[in-house]
Amino acid sequence: LGRMVSDMLYLAKMEHGITLPNEESIDIADEVQALFDFYDALAEDKGVNLQLHGNARITGDRLMVRRALSNLLSNALRYTAEGRQIMVSVREQGTTAMIVVENEGEEIRPDLLPYIFDRFYRADKSRARLDSDSVGLGLSITKAIVVAHGGNIAASSSDGRTRFTMTFPHGRIGLT
Repeated sequence: LGRMVSDMLYLAKMEHGITLPNEESIDIADEVQALFDFYDALAEDKGVNLQLHGNARITGDRLMVRRALSNLLSNALRYTAEGRQIMVSVREQGTTAMIVVENEGEEIRPDLLPYIFDRFYRADKSRARLDSDSVGLGLSITKAIVVAHGGNIAASSSDGRTRFTMTFPHGRIGLT
């Protein structure tokens, strides 16, 4: 309950511009690798392989970007089957940096994809267990962080893979 209240307050601050990020240059590969180091034991226990390809730099708040990445990796670890992989691809494309977090596992039904960034939404109601530390706010927070950085996030799920694609603008981002 405490975590849910904390996450709700964080989300409200993000959506109302109360929390202003500290702008700095962020090496995305460094942030992903730090999270891989953090999640390594859990991934090893689950038999999940973590892979990183590419790199890009963005300007933004390092802790917020790390939280968005962590939310996506945590979900990917939760829903990736044993012996499968999670791949993070990072690249610069024109005036944007693109980060794709992709995992192999059960797909999200197409009719549910439009709702997965909604607060408290759980695509699989059977996963909404009392013993789970998830309350359905992680993807809402992730979207709020990406939008606060002037970016976009989208999800797709097909052929046994689920992909979250975040795009961030390069350079200074004049946040308010």
